[in-house]
Amino acid sequence: MSGNIKLQICDSAAAVATAAATAFADLIRTRPDAVIGLATGSTPEATYTEMARMHKDEGLTMAGVTSFNLDEYWGLGGDHEQSYRYFMNDRLFRHVDIHPWNTHVLNGKARFPALECRSFEDRILAAGGVDLWLLGIGGNGHIAFNEPGSSVDSRTRLVSLTQETIDANSDGRFFSDPSEVPRCALSAGIGTIREARALILLATGAKKADAIAAAVEGPFSPDCPSSLLQDHPECTFIIDAAAASMLT
Repeated sequence: MSGNIKLQICDSAAAVATAAATAFADLIRTRPDAVIGLATGSTPEATYTEMARMHKDEGLTMAGVTSFNLDEYWGLGGDHEQSYRYFMNDRLFRHVDIHPWNTHVLNGKARFPALECRSFEDRILAAGGVDLWLLGIGGNGHIAFNEPGSSVDSRTRLVSLTQETIDANSDGRFFSDPSEVPRCALSAGIGTIREARALILLATGAKKADAIAAAVEGPFSPDCPSSLLQDHPECTFIIDAAAASMLT
């Protein structure tokens, strides 16, 4: 295994979600004013469902928590059903007691994207940095919308999406047709992500197996953006057996 990445291999996707939610709950109970980073997409949905259950059934409070989301489609407002602001409100925020003004999602309708991205970075700094950031991984190894070729020190910025990512987001789960998928997004940079004190990356299913193997066992290279987490001092990949199937 390369670098410092810790592996937690679970029996099922449901167990992955429970493990991730438990890690966030443990942090929040220890530090009620925690600053957390969040991801969107199909993989973390079950984690958010479990966090909402913990709030309802176990008294987990997020009233003091501040959150930052990895990315947002450029051109979509927060009321658009495929925007990531809408996703977070629908899947997590409305089910827990986090204050809306403490939830930070990049504004896909910002008039000046460069200023929006700089403001996002400034808000992270003002909050004292991110304690724990949740990540997903794309089939090509991307994290957030940092596609292959993204530099290790990249910051929050406007990026163009690869055709592979556009196709992956138009398989019926999100957009029904590739023509509907935005071609650009605002994304936290790899450098921005790496500054979090701890990272958790989730992956489930055989479709993510090659990307996980490249991230964990491949070279430290921008060709696989998730491999650029190998030297992070506190990075855990929580994956199911199918996603781990190509590891040696």
